Amino acid sequence: MVNLGNAAAAGDESSNGVFGFLSNWKRSANLLGNMWGLRSELGKAGVVLAVQETSELFGNPVGGIHRGAAYNGLTVAVLQMNTQRAFGWYGGTFQVSMEQVHGRSLSQDNLGVYQTVSGIEADRSTRLWELWFDQKFLEQQKLDIKIGQQSLDQEWMVSSNALVFANTMFGWPMVPSADLPGGGPAYPLSALGARARYWITTPLYVQAGVFSGSPAYNVSDDAQKSNRSGTSFVLNRGVMAILELQYVYPGLGAMVSPDEGEPLSRVYRLGGWYDSEPFGDQYWDSSGTPLASPDSNGNAQTHRGAFSFYAVADQMLWRSRIDPNRTFNVFGRAMGTPQSSRVPIDFSMNFGFTFKDPLPYRQDDVLGLAMGYTHVSRALANYDRAIHKYTGAYSPAQGGETYLELMYMCQMTGWLQLEPDFQYIFNPSGGVPNPYHPDRRIRDVAVFGLRSNIAF
Repeated sequence: MVNLGNAAAAGDESSNGVFGFLSNWKRSANLLGNMWGLRSELGKAGVVLAVQETSELFGNPVGGIHRGAAYNGLTVAVLQMNTQRAFGWYGGTFQVSMEQVHGRSLSQDNLGVYQTVSGIEADRSTRLWELWFDQKFLEQQKLDIKIGQQSLDQEWMVSSNALVFANTMFGWPMVPSADLPGGGPAYPLSALGARARYWITTPLYVQAGVFSGSPAYNVSDDAQKSNRSGTSFVLNRGVMAILELQYVYPGLGAMVSPDEGEPLSRVYRLGGWYDSEPFGDQYWDSSGTPLASPDSNGNAQTHRGAFSFYAVADQMLWRSRIDPNRTFNVFGRAMGTPQSSRVPIDFSMNFGFTFKDPLPYRQDDVLGLAMGYTHVSRALANYDRAIHKYTGAYSPAQGGETYLELMYMCQMTGWLQLEPDFQYIFNPSGGVPNPYHPDRRIRDVAVFGLRSNIAF
């Protein structure tokens, strides 16, 4: 996520001359400070501009389809306007964001895994990401409604503690990534829709949304390729409805008396989604013949709609009395669907720990250890067995895929983070044959990487 708060604060920083920003580069929250006065001028009109570059180099010396390394990068630019400050309209926020993806995907080219090692891996492109307007209503802004092109991984089914990890599945989970048309309305795509959020009481709120059922018109092709610019604005592909109940402690405006310690914060989410798009059966064709049979017509039996439920928890377990910034946190998320016949993945989960401020004088650093698991549906596993039955080819039934990740996020300056990362993936893609050696499965994978985040 791009830090808009740092970009807003940068409007107060001075940067005289072409290289003026270098005079304050060690203390500044953004490399370019106030961008030679541009941010200050935008700030007068209630506008914040933030630009962030994420670059990473990952390599697999062990396992996968073949060994190697790959560079991958993402540039995101976000422009946000506060309408009250801009022209006196109370409670409104407008946001537009763009993304530019460069480099190549190690997971796709080398690893052959379901749970990709980096959350920024995507097809190379420059595209519109989000374009929305959010309006707050009622006393204490209890209700707000957002309409427009939205990426659901920005505020749905996420764990804040998990977002420091590199693996994709700590952001948008495996179940919607694999099951929804085009991977669903999440990075690098988005979809038209509306979301309403209402605070029922101080620690509890509910949010509900209705979005396009697919982020691309053509669902038989790669959604990233058929919606390359992000401007398809799909409206005729069914609907995706989602509901989430969230408990947040301490809630907004919660007071702590002077004799009390800082509370141990926690956030719990329960939710579910339904997508009305057609979903193809993983085993049977439209005539009732197994898809793996030589007599099959090759057209999967279709089902109308699919749904899933999920639960997410973020819990702070410990806070230092000497340094309140030093905390130990745990998180977990599980998602599943009983409709395993119509989806390739029927369950996924991840959990882990983060230790903030782990070393002396490193209060913005984070050490983390976590794992993820995904399970291939029984229908798809039966399809694998049927392939062997009808053709005699080596086709082991897919099962589960598990990964471990160890990371350390080091805040080098206000605008630069470096993150060494290690991941180990067991049973890639649930145990599919290696395309270069079709008589044996893809070997377990070890991946080493280094990620950098630069806020401009």
